[in-house]
Amino acid sequence: VQLQAFGGGLVQAGGSLRLSCAASGRTFSRYAMGWFRQAPGKEREFVTAITWSGGATLYADSVKGRFTISRDNAKNTVYLQMSSLKPEDTAVYSCAAGSLYMSRDYAQYDYWGQGTQVTVSS
Repeated sequence: VQLQAFGGGLVQAGGSLRLSCAASGRTFSRYAMGWFRQAPGKEREFVTAITWSGGATLYADSVKGRFTISRDNAKNTVYLQMSSLKPEDTAVYSCAAGSLYMSRDYAQYDYWGQGTQVTVSS
């Protein structure tokens, strides 16, 4: 599976952005999908994940209620809708595909896309 994340940019605090992750290659719908982020000088952090069917989701406490993950298997795309953005959300956001159930553990994901930069100004 090849993944490409896009949609990042510069936004003011309180604003919104929607990230997309387009997949190609093997059957996208077979994979759980996750979003992770990494800020400068910090470790990679789990953001959210979704099952292959989209029937269940998982969120980090720091984004719960503000971010929403969704997927469209017909378009081979997973989305991350981010609202009420805060400066601490500034990071490079990457999407990942895993053949197991959705997980907070980045090691459970098999394929990674290049990240997209999200910068939230105060």
